[in-house]
Amino acid sequence: MDQLFEAFGIQLPLLLAQLVNFGVLFVALTYLLYKPVMKALDERRAKVAQGVLDAEEAAQKLASADEEASTTVQTAEREAEGIVASAREEAGSEKTRIVKEAEARAASVAADAEARAKETADKSLRESEKEIARLAMLAAEKAMRKES
Repeated sequence: MDQLFEAFGIQLPLLLAQLVNFGVLFVALTYLLYKPVMKALDERRAKVAQGVLDAEEAAQKLASADEEASTTVQTAEREAEGIVASAREEAGSEKTRIVKEAEARAASVAADAEARAKETADKSLRESEKEIARLAMLAAEKAMRKES
């Protein structure tokens, strides 16, 4: 074997020194570089996996929030329609009541005006009768004076 090493120019002490150096370098790189890098990669992989899980959970929460918001909006719309319908109904009944009140007031005012007009006409008629009677008496008095 010595001849083989001599043919290729390999020196046994130098080969052993390189083997020891390679072993020391391998151990140093394993503990100082490979393990920390692998640990960082594992942590990064776990973070990414957690991020994916969080994103899925957020998507589910968003979907449930959208459904809840939709349900709330539909409920609010139904309530609003009910309120508007009852307001219209109440406005209609209030309108009917106000119209009836106005008609009653108009009838009362008309009846009052008619009574006043009749009273005024009666009063005018009485005054006219009095005036006619007075004029008749004056005419009769004048006629009697002429005859006497």
